[in-house]
Amino acid sequence: MKKISLLIMTFTLLLLAACGNKNATEKSEVVDSQEKLKVYASVYPVYDFVDKIGGDKIELISVIPNGEEPHGWEPDQKLLKDLESADMFVYSGAGLESWVEKVTESVQNKNLKFVEASKGVELIANTHNHDHEHDHEAAEHNHENHNHNEVTEHEHDHDHEHDHGAYDPHVWLSPTRAIKELENITMALSEADPENTEYYKENLAKYSEEFKKVDEEYKAKLATVPNKTIVVSHEAYGYLVADYGLEQIGITGIEAETEPDAKTMKEIIQLVKEKNIKTIFTEELLDTKIADTISSETGAKTVRLNPLEGLSEEEVKNGDEYVSVMRANLDKLVEALS
Repeated sequence: MKKISLLIMTFTLLLLAACGNKNATEKSEVVDSQEKLKVYASVYPVYDFVDKIGGDKIELISVIPNGEEPHGWEPDQKLLKDLESADMFVYSGAGLESWVEKVTESVQNKNLKFVEASKGVELIANTHNHDHEHDHEAAEHNHENHNHNEVTEHEHDHDHEHDHGAYDPHVWLSPTRAIKELENITMALSEADPENTEYYKENLAKYSEEFKKVDEEYKAKLATVPNKTIVVSHEAYGYLVADYGLEQIGITGIEAETEPDAKTMKEIIQLVKEKNIKTIFTEELLDTKIADTISSETGAKTVRLNPLEGLSEEEVKNGDEYVSVMRANLDKLVEALS
C-alpha cells in the first residue's frame, strides 16, 4: 500500500513539474512576443526596408495592402485603432503619404514613434510639364539631367510638412538614397530597442552593400546604352534618371492620378515617333489604356516596369523584393534602350 501511495505521489509531482515547465515555456513565448517592437510600415518599399533591418526582432505590419496604388490611398478607422497598440509607424515621406498629419492628430497613443524614412534625403522638385524642354540641371551631378524633375539642394529635414506634390516622393528608386532610408530605419529601431542595436547595424551593413552593388550595376549597364529616353506611365523615375543620365517622359505626372489631355497625348506620340522609341513602360497598378493607345499609334510595344509601389501577384509568388525587382527593371531598361 505504501508503495502504491509513493508511486501516486511521484507521478503527481512529475505531472505538476511538466505542467509548470509548459506554463513557463508558454509564458516565455508570450513575453518574447510582447518584447518585439510592433511596427507598421506605409508603402511597400518602406515595408521591405524595415523588414530587411528589423528581421525577426520586430512584428511588422503593412498598412497599404499590396496591389493598391498608394498615391490616392486614405487610412480608415481600423488603422487608427491598430496604431493605438503600436510602437512605431514608418512612412516614406516627401509628400507621398499626404494623410500622415491626419493620423498623427487622430492617434492617442503617446508612445507611438513616427519615423520618416526619407528624412535627410536630397529631394527632386516636382516640376512636371509636357514641354519636353529638358534643360534642368542636377545639382549633385556634373552632367545634364534629362528629366521633367529638378534636383534641389534642399536637405529634407521634415520639421515641417510639404505641400503634396512639391517633391518627387519615389526616393527609393535611387539605390544610394535608399541606403539613407535604411540608415534612418536602423537608427529608429536602435533607439526604440537598444538591446538589438548590433543586430540592426549588421543588417544595415549587409543590405547597404547589396544596394551599392545594384547602383554599380545600373551605372555600368546604362552608361553604354545608345538611347537615353524612356516613356513611362507616370513620372515615378525622377531619381533613377537623375542618377544614371536618362530622360523620362511621363504619360501622367508624379501623382499618377490624372490623365493627359489631347494636346499632351499628341506631343507624346510625336516624340515617340521622332526619337524612334520602341518601348512604352506601363505599371501593374495603373490602367494601361492610354499607354496602349500610344502603342497602337506608334508601333512601340508595352512592357511592365515596376516603380516598387507594390508587387505583382507573380512577384509575390516568386519571393521578389527590392533588390530583385530593381535588377529586373534594369534588364528591361537595357533591352529597351539598346
